[in-house]
Amino acid sequence: MKPHFDQNKIDSVKSLILNSKRIVITTHYKPDGDALGSSLGLWAYLKSLNLHVDVVLPSEFPNFLKWMHGSDETIDFSKTPQEVSELINQADLLFCLDFNDPTRTEGMSNLLINSTAKKIMIDHHLAPKEFCDYAFSFPSIGSTCELIVHFIEALDGISLITMDSAACLYAGIMTDTGSFRFSSVTAETHRVVGILLNTGMRNDFVHEAVYDTSSEDRLRFLGHVLLNNMFVLNEHKAVYFQCTKDDMKRFNHQSGDLEGIVNYGLSIDGIKMAVLFSERDGIIKISFRSKGDYSVKDLAEKHFEGGGHKNAAGGKSHLTLDETIQKFKTILKENHHA
Repeated sequence: MKPHFDQNKIDSVKSLILNSKRIVITTHYKPDGDALGSSLGLWAYLKSLNLHVDVVLPSEFPNFLKWMHGSDETIDFSKTPQEVSELINQADLLFCLDFNDPTRTEGMSNLLINSTAKKIMIDHHLAPKEFCDYAFSFPSIGSTCELIVHFIEALDGISLITMDSAACLYAGIMTDTGSFRFSSVTAETHRVVGILLNTGMRNDFVHEAVYDTSSEDRLRFLGHVLLNNMFVLNEHKAVYFQCTKDDMKRFNHQSGDLEGIVNYGLSIDGIKMAVLFSERDGIIKISFRSKGDYSVKDLAEKHFEGGGHKNAAGGKSHLTLDETIQKFKTILKENHHA
């Protein structure tokens, strides 16, 4: 189903965009394909209107996304906090893409909250916080990149989507829908993809750039995790993986190397939930995935300071890795899903 963009809001936003002297686009901490793709897709569109636009990121993004047009012009808050602070403070318009709560930007959250710029949210996560002047929030849509195409279409700007920006947007749709296999994919998703393909963008290039550019270390790391660090809990129809700091050091871990590992658990026949626990930045990061009606959103929210979608959520724990996994197992026993 096509998301409905209120025409009055679109008219107001269009006027804001055209009258802004400095626009900043930002997204969540540890940007993935949808976060970076939507940011760069919108950036390219706004640049085509001869506007002054910067993309600022809370942290680095994975190497397998560095092919994206404009990625080398993004500014990383974790490396240059002063520059990002100045850009946000000088902005009169701020786009918040692919996140529903300023805390998802980690160290940048206070900058966003305190910014006097008009703020526009475009996002597909549930239960958005009210921190923006305009919110285009559609949780039923599979990716923010799909929403950006709808947004540009509502602004009558489809003809300005270039082959390069189309590739960024396609990558976000592809990765956030599990290569078009999730139930969030609709006929409308494919219509949007058709718009992107009509620019001359090559979907085979995007797929190879994202999925077929692993380092040898990453592939060996994946093999190690699958062989030694995967644990099947058949009684709960669940699988979990654990990645220690030592594991990541041994295999020369790079940003993005953990991407997609959790999904391997769901490929086991009969498994309904897969979880990845990893030691990072002094805490335990947790990725939850599930199939069908088996929801992981509430589990992440209630027990692990997280949230997300029914079938894909994230969380964190300040316990040790072993303590976090034990807590997870106890929760499963108390809420037996099998």
